[in-house]
Amino acid sequence: MNKKLLRRIIWLVVLVVVAGGTWFVWARLPIITAFASKGMCSSVFLANKNPERIQAEDLSFFPINLAKTKLDYEEKSATSTVFGLARRKAVFREGKGAVIVLKTPAEELKKESFKIPVPGFSPDTIAWPKGNIMADTMPSGVNYARLHQFVDTCFDAPESEAFKKTLGIAVVYKNQLIAEQYLNGYDKNTMFHGWSMTKSITGAWAGILAENGLLRLEEPVGIDAWMNDERRKISVKNVVQMSSGLDWFENYFTVSDATVMLMQSEDMLASVTDNKLAYSPGSFWNYSSGDANLLSGIIKNRINNDEKYLAGLYQDLLYPAGMLNTKVETDASGLFVASSYSYGTVRDWARFGLLFLNNGVCNGDTVLTKEWVDFMKAPVEASDGKYAGTFWLKEPQPENDLVDVPGDVFFADGFLGQRIYVVPSKELVVVRMGFGLGNFNLNNFLREIIAALPE
Repeated sequence: MNKKLLRRIIWLVVLVVVAGGTWFVWARLPIITAFASKGMCSSVFLANKNPERIQAEDLSFFPINLAKTKLDYEEKSATSTVFGLARRKAVFREGKGAVIVLKTPAEELKKESFKIPVPGFSPDTIAWPKGNIMADTMPSGVNYARLHQFVDTCFDAPESEAFKKTLGIAVVYKNQLIAEQYLNGYDKNTMFHGWSMTKSITGAWAGILAENGLLRLEEPVGIDAWMNDERRKISVKNVVQMSSGLDWFENYFTVSDATVMLMQSEDMLASVTDNKLAYSPGSFWNYSSGDANLLSGIIKNRINNDEKYLAGLYQDLLYPAGMLNTKVETDASGLFVASSYSYGTVRDWARFGLLFLNNGVCNGDTVLTKEWVDFMKAPVEASDGKYAGTFWLKEPQPENDLVDVPGDVFFADGFLGQRIYVVPSKELVVVRMGFGLGNFNLNNFLREIIAALPE
């Protein structure tokens, strides 16, 4: 082969690689910048976190880390670009959280604020878990030295490179907080992004509507646009169990139904209801953020009053469970983004787990019926036993199989390694908040915590 031909081949290969890379990145740029601007805006103006830490933690993974973000503290907005391209802006709205600016101007979006109702009680005067008053004594039989030593190993050392990527941990045994630790600079008041753990919150809220007669599992979802096709047969139960049968592609690292809905839609319910039916309702399980936001839309339609809908999540569920430091954001249309957008403290996430450990009861008050709690942790037949009613029963990735954990475990699962584990046989709730799982073994994590408890 002569040198001239070889050079041509090399240049051709280079052009193909560059063209392929450009094609891959170009379609994803608006998603990257939307993700970055929204994440920064929420974390700064809702969770009150430091922008440098947000960039180094929440927004540190590829390709999101390609984005550069600027904050406007007066407007309460964040604007992101990649190499100066695909500019996306997110603005903060009081009471509704951050939203990506798409068709509706930022000025109009900011007018859509909401005054979140006050709890009506002080947590400093009420016992844990609804309040902050802790018991004077701790459960006996726990190897506290072993427990605390192990929890400490779950965090990266100060000033070291991010490896284990844990932000906060809480361990609750026999209803008492027996271990709690945070990455340097964070504490019990820091709000962390829950991502898909929001799905479980919404599943619980649906149970309160069911108890109040506003929702029935076996009834059709009641979407007007579906009345003349097979989608009219989708039931509320199908949606809660992610077995709606809707054609849905869930992937957070490319252009998918999920990223288009979250990053490119002002009306996320419409983004879901536009999808066609791919399977008979109830016959096929498919993990779907679309089904989660469809459930939020069903709840909104059943309540049929925007003010009561926005207040109801707090008054019906979060406040009675003691979760006073948890906020759920809405899209531009006013829909709670039930798939993804909640922020709460580690203690609040532990409180949510305790609500289910205690069969829906918090400090003697019934928040959820035991029947609904049992439904939410009952396996969905079509999922091959790995998913329930907005809770997981098995880790979605095989490398995270909980082989050394009691079989009654169920849990809420967030996108970047957030977990709320409930293990009834051990009277245990474990919360782990983080920004990655690549170097964190979840089975070993739970196994070692359980090993510190009495037999």
